Amino acid sequence: MTLPAKVKTQLGLHHGTNASRQWFARASAVLAGGVSSSARSSTTGDLPYPLYMTRGAGSHIWDADGNEFIDYLLSYGSVILGHQDPDLTEAASAQLNTGTMFGTCNTLEVELAEQISHMVPVAELVRFSNSGSEAICGAIRAARGYTGRTRILKFEGHYHGWVDVLAISNRPGEKDAGPLDHPLSQPHSRGIPQGIVDDVLIAPWNHRGHVRQILDENESELAAIIVEPIVANNACIMPEAGFLDFLREECTRRGILLIYDEIVTGFRLARGGAAEYFGVRPDLIVWSKAIGGGFPVSAFAGRRDVMTPIASNTVKHGGTYNGNPFCAAAALAVLRKINEPGVLESIHHHGDGIIDAIRQSARHCGVPCCIQGMGGMFQVVFTADGQPLRHYRDLLKADARRYGIFRQALLERGVHINSSGSACWFVSAAHGANDASTRDDLNYACTAIGEAMRLCASA
Repeated sequence: MTLPAKVKTQLGLHHGTNASRQWFARASAVLAGGVSSSARSSTTGDLPYPLYMTRGAGSHIWDADGNEFIDYLLSYGSVILGHQDPDLTEAASAQLNTGTMFGTCNTLEVELAEQISHMVPVAELVRFSNSGSEAICGAIRAARGYTGRTRILKFEGHYHGWVDVLAISNRPGEKDAGPLDHPLSQPHSRGIPQGIVDDVLIAPWNHRGHVRQILDENESELAAIIVEPIVANNACIMPEAGFLDFLREECTRRGILLIYDEIVTGFRLARGGAAEYFGVRPDLIVWSKAIGGGFPVSAFAGRRDVMTPIASNTVKHGGTYNGNPFCAAAALAVLRKINEPGVLESIHHHGDGIIDAIRQSARHCGVPCCIQGMGGMFQVVFTADGQPLRHYRDLLKADARRYGIFRQALLERGVHINSSGSACWFVSAAHGANDASTRDDLNYACTAIGEAMRLCASA
């Protein structure tokens, strides 16, 4: 892609941020830390308070001061169709006029489960919940109930929600992580009991020999291995060729279940998710974010025999809001649209244009970096040699200062991305629509990227 000339626009922080400052002062008096999620305490870059968004439309969002941004955060990938998608809005509005909650079975949850099973063949039986963390808990309990084993193997740096069950070694410091061949299990937060920490084994991503050794030492105790197929919370580190096949073979041989955490990649990577994209089938899958298009819904699903203890109520799983018709109607509209020909392809096409612009700008400015992921979700990582990362500890060597300069420059120019260099850019169907507005978005974003990269080069 040839970088375009600068587009005249009023995107960016032209109206100041005084209203956001005032809202944060009010929030700090009534919300713990002034926020509702720890992830939101650092969403603004150089400002000492977060921006408060008040509305979104298509691929753009506006804050309380009236500043406008092209949105590549998209509620951490949840808003896959874009803001105020007409099909999603119509489905949700219609259900509001019919009823949102009954506390009983409803027809829409059945249709939604059928849609998921149609798109993801390994999802032979489905259960719904309301957040990614809840669905992770359900999948882990299902795995333990099916195998009769207790311990779980996860990979260092992979994020599987904030709840105790797997909030282990999400972001360990280099001094606390232990040796690479046998990483230590470290609680992500105070308040997690040691007994839970001891039930979670940690392995290094993309290291077959180390993983095999850990499996040899603990095979009889392990219920499951859980992975982010693309490590969305490690700047989109990819699995090396054959690594997922290796995990599948080891799990099958040892009677251990393989769980894909597709809370981020699900229905974004491909219609059938990572199993379709990489051609390696897990035993259980977990979804959230994109499945609801911005509504609070999640699910876990898997092989019929693995899910049968849940079905028979031998393994308990409940929740008042699970599969409620309001969120089911929204999710059904989202998945039906994603399943239409060309929708995911348009998302990836727009993202590929952004990736190309980052690469060209970095090369032109002499800034070493790598871009990891694929069109719908990706991240740029500033490293000394520009080589792709292999596992979590490589991310500890990334130039966080240079990423901060890059991100702040984009924010000031009206391109809104994740404040964390260990997370992702996300693209929606609204970005991918082939019309004049979205072409302007791409041109403008590419220009902003070029300007931001020049600032990185001179820093």
